Amino acid sequence: MDISELSEQEIVRRNSLEQIKAMGIEPYPAAEYKVDGYATEIKENFSDDAPVRQVSIAGRIMSRRIMGKASFMELKDSTGRIQVYVSRDEICPDENKDLYNVLFKKLLDIGDFIGITGYVFRTQMGEITIHAQSLTLLSKSLRPLPIVKMKDGVAYDAFDDPEQRFRQRYVDLVVNEGVKDIFVKRNKVYTSMREYFNAQGYMEVETPVLQSIPGGAAARPFITHHNALDIPLYLRIANELYLKRLIVGGFEGVYEFSKNFRNEGMDRTHNPEFTCMEIYVSYKDYNWMMEFTEKMLEKIALDVNGTTDVKVGDNIISFKAPFKRVTMIEAIKEFTGIDITGMDEDALRETCKQLHIETDPSMGKGKLIDEIFGEKCEGNYIQPTFITDYPIEMSPLTKKHRNNPELTERFELMVNGKELCNAYSELNDPIDQRYRFEEQLRLSEKGDDEAMFIDADFLRALEYGMPPTSGMGIGMDRLVMLMTGQTTIQEVLFFPQMRPEKRVKKEEEAAE
Repeated sequence: MDISELSEQEIVRRNSLEQIKAMGIEPYPAAEYKVDGYATEIKENFSDDAPVRQVSIAGRIMSRRIMGKASFMELKDSTGRIQVYVSRDEICPDENKDLYNVLFKKLLDIGDFIGITGYVFRTQMGEITIHAQSLTLLSKSLRPLPIVKMKDGVAYDAFDDPEQRFRQRYVDLVVNEGVKDIFVKRNKVYTSMREYFNAQGYMEVETPVLQSIPGGAAARPFITHHNALDIPLYLRIANELYLKRLIVGGFEGVYEFSKNFRNEGMDRTHNPEFTCMEIYVSYKDYNWMMEFTEKMLEKIALDVNGTTDVKVGDNIISFKAPFKRVTMIEAIKEFTGIDITGMDEDALRETCKQLHIETDPSMGKGKLIDEIFGEKCEGNYIQPTFITDYPIEMSPLTKKHRNNPELTERFELMVNGKELCNAYSELNDPIDQRYRFEEQLRLSEKGDDEAMFIDADFLRALEYGMPPTSGMGIGMDRLVMLMTGQTTIQEVLFFPQMRPEKRVKKEEEAAE
């Protein structure tokens, strides 16, 4: 690295690194450091009446108060923070006091990893503290952490710029309290959902990420090239068609947490790489799946937060089952006053014009209806609501409604004004499915770049016979947003997609 690119503090830390090496201390030791205590657990289990406990703990230095021969510092490990008391004569029992006077007082910095062995006690101020008896440098930090300073209840020097936080999540996790808890809860969401499925005997599976045909959803794919086969491949937009192949193969219930990729826009609820869970169960329909889904979400809310009520922004959202059910046509009529039953494409286009909804010539009936619902209805559903019975043009993989062939047996679950789940009574008639795919091909020829491809192998699989099946997909990132009260998807992804970072040399910055 060019030394001219380093800040003054970074130069000082590199000089400290060289001095540490000159003292014969390895700043990045390879040997295992045995840990038998953690900050949160030590504090929770401390008792003034219990025998003195010896501990070995490791973590980052987050603050220091040096007071001559004795000092206090705050150590942060994977569970939280704890105070450490360091006495020069305790950690340097012989004549050489350099470990304290030079290393601890001058060469160690906030952000360095150290190991401490000692015993736990309570200070006169009442704070549970580790009295250090040995100190080991485990890793020297060469960049200073942004340290939040508080004055009169106001934070200064906070690491709160969203672009910096998302780009440098590793720093965000260290210095901003509460960020790590979001991802701990994310893990609990996945664990709870797996428990729910596994308890009913359904099997977790894995399907291809690289696909020759991007099927299972209406979305624009990412395209790559396989050199050895000399063919184009697509990053999957959905795993639906592969999971249905497994139902054809004889599995009763299968599910997958699927990394999907869609080459579309980015905003507060969309990232080009996202996680979706899809589950397919034989001999079920969409009515069964509605009950299954609401019970699942009620369980997850209780497992993650201990309550079915979740606060998101100004809204308190209740995941207590059962959820409200409204047909799509009823929803559009409620919020526009217009009954779209039986409307053809021209009538729907005219309706969009009346409602001041922009359209383009590539949109067929399904897209036009979807635009009306999205613009006029979706945002009104704050509490969990199943929107059911979608027009057939919107649902090329869905079984026709048993009572109305113009509709399909499909639902989407709306929560906090956004879609969370999408589910069907799955179309298992191979002849009807081929016709629906051909309709999608005609839309593609009109310019709809999100229309589905024809998957000939999937049609072949259906021709071998697929039992009646219900399937459901849920956006895991949006679910985590709800369960953690976040309003942007970037807050629940460790590393959301970002624009390329602009690296500007110091002299160019100075010139500006």
